[in-house]
Amino acid sequence: MRFLIFVGSERDSTPPRPARLGLRVAKACEKRLTKSEVEFTTIDPLQIELPSPFKPHFSYARGRAPEQLEELADKISNADGYVMVSPEYNHSMSPALAHLLNHFGSSLFSYKPSAIVTYSAGQWGGARAAVNMRTYLSELGCLPVSAMIHVPKAQEVFTEDGAYASGVDQTHWDTYLDRTIKQLIWWGSAAKEQRQTGSAEAPEAFTKTPSQRNAPG
Repeated sequence: MRFLIFVGSERDSTPPRPARLGLRVAKACEKRLTKSEVEFTTIDPLQIELPSPFKPHFSYARGRAPEQLEELADKISNADGYVMVSPEYNHSMSPALAHLLNHFGSSLFSYKPSAIVTYSAGQWGGARAAVNMRTYLSELGCLPVSAMIHVPKAQEVFTEDGAYASGVDQTHWDTYLDRTIKQLIWWGSAAKEQRQTGSAEAPEAFTKTPSQRNAPG
């Protein structure tokens, strides 16, 4: 089982403080996945040079996309599921995360599950962004599991290395995080078995043009 954790922040400056709060949340997810004994890779948008102006991976001739874009496409294709970590911007998901994911067609994500993890420095934990993310990830083809993770005042819950801050109820948070992670692994395992056995034929995923969504006639 292989999973990708996408960090939905690329702002490495202050204010706000602390900078890149999402890295703490992503590292906390790493720790829970490690406990579950599955493989994972964390995708940090600051470490990926995206083409400018915007040009998605599927618009290039096969094998001709920029190297980092090609490498990420391979990782997405080979993963069994995804953890999407995002702050909230205008009641929506992170523009950095959306911009990164928009470079890839649903054919790479399809028939795999995703987990929504949102956070904030304030009291809401990014929950309103999660509503928007359900629609977005469903359209991308990686259906979100029902359980979600919301972390209000994340700077008071996690330290920079993703460990729990002093005074935090670790058992409570472990149980909360694991509910989502275990759903992700369960659905990821089931979907992987279906892809490998071919016991149920899957319709072709959308690849390039919006016209693939059109009704006949």
